[in-house]
Formats: sequence, structure tokens, C-alpha cells
Amino acid sequence: MAREKLAQAKTDALKRGQLPRAEPRRRSGSGGQRRDSGDPLQFGRAIRDLLAARGWEQPVAVGGVFGRWAEIVGPELAAHTRPETFEDGEVVVAADSTAWATQVRLLASTLVKRLNEELGDGIVTRVKVHGPGAGQRQAGGLRVRGSRGPGDTYG
Repeated sequence: MAREKLAQAKTDALKRGQLPRAEPRRRSGSGGQRRDSGDPLQFGRAIRDLLAARGWEQPVAVGGVFGRWAEIVGPELAAHTRPETFEDGEVVVAADSTAWATQVRLLASTLVKRLNEELGDGIVTRVKVHGPGAGQRQAGGLRVRGSRGPGDTYG
């Protein structure tokens, strides 16, 4: 009975000139995936589309690198450093001592190469390193006039 109804519907459609397409519709535009508004979209694809539409791809990638800092630079270096900011190709890294700040400065070119492997060629152009902060100065009666020193931690 169902086959008869289907055959009848096809015959009626043929008479009206409204047969279903034999070939699938071609996608228009840039070759991207076209979907009807009610069709579901895979979650990963939806997130990628959102990031691309908002221009957030690079900040998200940088955030991923900052989140995996220990994996990228190694556990020893990560124990004494942390990435702070990324802006205009420059990554600012904070070190917990002047010795580690010097070590990161010596490794800067290697670190730039490693970060570009993660983010894409030419994204990171420079690594800038900050040593430890000097902290609060003690108040007291004896002072030496002049400029403030580097605030070295000696270790």
C-alpha cells in the first residue's frame, strides 16, 4: 500500500514537473559547508566558526600555549618562569629570580622557535623577560641617597 502511494505521488509530481533532483545541490560560496538553519552542527565545528567569525583564533591559541607552558618549555624552566602577556608578537615572561631571567634571555631565540612551532610561523617575534620585583622597601633611619638598585634576589 505504501509503495502504491509513493508511486502515485511520484506520478503526480512528474505531471506537475516537480520531481526530486537526481543530482545533489551544488554548494555555493567559498566551498564551505552550507547548512539549513535547523540542522545541527558539530560542537568543534561550531566553536571554530565562532572563533573565526570573532577574530579570536590567535588569542585562543596563545592562551592554549600559556596553559601548556610546562609542556612546551619543560618542567624545570616552567617551575621558575611564567608567561604574562602576548602583544604584537612579543611574549613577556616573568622569572622568579635574576638567574632564571638571565637563563631565559639566553634561551630567547630557542623559545621563539618553539613557540612558533605551536602557534604558527612568525607569530612570536620576541621574548621579553622580567626579573623578580623589588617588593616593598623597608623604612628606616639610615638611607643611601641615589637611584634605586636592581633589587637582585641573588639566587
